[in-house]
Amino acid sequence: MKNTRSLNQIANEIRNDWKNVNYAAEPYLKAMETLESINDNYFADSGRSIVAYFLANANTWKSETAKRIKIELKSMLK
Repeated sequence: MKNTRSLNQIANEIRNDWKNVNYAAEPYLKAMETLESINDNYFADSGRSIVAYFLANANTWKSETAKRIKIELKSMLK
């Protein structure tokens, strides 16, 4: 996918939209705020695993923005 946004840009948009971030998703969102790409690492974790775990814990986030961003993140995992 060309013109992919950085993970930290996406994380900032998530933060602005999701007012009460699920406690289980919070550490992954915090990690995404420090990453440029899905290929970067956050300590011992890959960006890819951070995004996957975020998505697994973001099922309570249901806005239109959430739907769009979840599609964007899932496309990065392909």
